[in-house]
Amino acid sequence: DLEKRIERHNSDEAGSMRYTYKQKGPWRLIYSEEYSTRSEAMKREKFFKCGQGRQWIKANILKP
Repeated sequence: DLEKRIERHNSDEAGSMRYTYKQKGPWRLIYSEEYSTRSEAMKREKFFKCGQGRQWIKANILKP
């Protein structure tokens, strides 16, 4: 559930234990994809966090 995930990223519930604590928010969703399995979704998320994935985001999502 993307809405709940964004809420968790933006909430102070977990305080400094949150992974996104050091990155300033609030976070907002700018792109999403749907996968049939959690495994496929996690592979794609890992791709976006690597160099090639970040380049793809800049070229396809964050176009000037």
